[in-house]
Amino acid sequence: MNEQIQPPYKTLRYQDLAERLAVLIRQGTYSAGARIPSVRQMSQQQGVSISTVLQAYLLLENMQLIEARPQSGYYVRQPSGEALPEPEMSSDLQDPRLVSLQELIMMLMRDSNNPNLVQLGASLPNPQLLPTEKINRALINAIRQNEVDGHRYLFPPGLEDLRTQIARRSVNMGCSLTPADILITSGGIEAIGLCLHAVCRPGDIVAIESPMYFGMMQSLEVHGLRALEIPTHPKDGISLEALAFAIQHNPVRAVMVISNFANPLGSQIPDDKKQALVELLAREEIPLIENDVSGEIYFGERRPLVCKAFDKHGLVMLVSSFSKDISPGLRVGWVAPGRFQAQVEWMKFTVSSSAPTLPQIAVAEFLQSGGYDHHLRRIRREYARNMELLTGAVMRYFPSSTRLTRPAGGFVLWVQLSEKVDSLELYRAALLEGITLAPGYVFSATHQFSNFVRLNATEFTYRTERAVEKLGGLIRQIDTNAPKTER
Repeated sequence: MNEQIQPPYKTLRYQDLAERLAVLIRQGTYSAGARIPSVRQMSQQQGVSISTVLQAYLLLENMQLIEARPQSGYYVRQPSGEALPEPEMSSDLQDPRLVSLQELIMMLMRDSNNPNLVQLGASLPNPQLLPTEKINRALINAIRQNEVDGHRYLFPPGLEDLRTQIARRSVNMGCSLTPADILITSGGIEAIGLCLHAVCRPGDIVAIESPMYFGMMQSLEVHGLRALEIPTHPKDGISLEALAFAIQHNPVRAVMVISNFANPLGSQIPDDKKQALVELLAREEIPLIENDVSGEIYFGERRPLVCKAFDKHGLVMLVSSFSKDISPGLRVGWVAPGRFQAQVEWMKFTVSSSAPTLPQIAVAEFLQSGGYDHHLRRIRREYARNMELLTGAVMRYFPSSTRLTRPAGGFVLWVQLSEKVDSLELYRAALLEGITLAPGYVFSATHQFSNFVRLNATEFTYRTERAVEKLGGLIRQIDTNAPKTER
C-alpha cells in the first residue's frame, strides 16, 4: 500500500481510499481476518489526514468489509454466517397467459419522475454518474460538423461509424459481428419489440425468465403475445430443464432472456449454460431474443460472454443499448438480429423510419475517443460499492426472514419478504414516507411475486440509508398487522 494510486476521476479523498482498499480486500491482498494498517499508519502511507482515513474506514465498515476491534485495530471481516439467504427459485411452470400490467407500470414510471421521492424504484442510472459533459460536447460537435446532414434521416441500419464501434466491442462479448450485422434502434425496448414482431404473431407463446423485467413484459402485452414463465434461479438464470419441458408441451415461438445481470434478479447465466441454451433452441429452430443491456456493468475481472457468442445458426437476436451507462435520454439502442436481419430492418423502417441522427453521431464519437471505457471503469466501481452498501443496509434494517440476491453486476437488488407482506401495500405505505420502490407484481404476468420488491442501487447516500431503515420499519408493521392464516 506504499504506492499512491491517483484516481482516474474526481472523487472525495476518503471515497477513493475506501475504493482502493475494497479492491485489495476483494482480490485477497488483505484476506479474511487480516489486520489492515492502523489509522495513523494509513495516514502516513497515503499522505492523507487522519480524518480522511477514519471516514474511509467507516465507509468500509458500512460495506461490511472490515470491522473495528477494541484496543486492537481494524480487521477484514470473516464471511458472515448471518448473511441473508438468496430468494427462492421462482415457482413451477404456469399456463401461458396474456400480459396485463399497464396500470402498475405507468404508476411506477410516474413516481420515478418525482424529485421529492427517494428513488429506489425504477432501474435508472445515477444521473450524477453519466458522462453528461462529454456527451453534450459530442452533441455540439455533431451539430457543428453536420449542420445539414444532422437533420437528415439515417435509414436502417443506421450510422455506419456507430455500427463499426459496436462491432469492434462485440469481440469482448465473444462475438465476431460486422457493421452490417447491426441495426441501430431508438433504445433497447424498441429493439425487443422489433424482434418480437419479426418472429411472432398475436396469440403466440413466448417463453420468458420469471421474474422478468417489466419493460420486456410490456412488449409482449403490446404485441398480444402470451407469456410462458420459466422458473429462474437467482444466480444462474433460467432453468434449462423447465424450458425443455415447456417446449415439449407448448408451441413456443420465441424465448426471451436477460443473459447477464438480469433485471430484477441480477442473475448471470454461466457460459456453459448459455451454450446449452443456444443449442437447445437451435435443435427446435426457436429464436432467442437476448437482452444484454447491463453486460458492460460487471463487477468482476472480465466482461461476460453473451449467448450470441455460441450462435451458429443465426437464431440469437442480440439486443442492447447505451441507456444504462451513457444516457437514457439519447435513446440509442441496437440489435444484431442474425438470420432475421431483413425482417427487423423493414420493421424498423415501417415503425419509425430511423433512429435520431445527432445522438447516433455523438455516441459514435464518444466510443471512438476512448471515453466510454474510461467511463465504464468509473461506474463499475461506483455501482459495485453502492450495491454492497445497499445490501448491508437491507441486512441491518429488514427483518431476519428477508432473502436477497447477490448480483455480480448491474444495479438492481431483488428482495424476498415474508409471505405476509404484500409489496403493493408496502409500495403505497412507502410513498407516504417519500420513498418509491418496485413491487414484485410488475415482474410477472401471473402475479407470483407479491411479496418481493426490487431496489435500485445506483446511489447510496445518508438519505438512502434512512429510507431503507424506514422501509424495514414499514415491513415489520405490515408483517405484524397481517391477518393470521390457517395452515
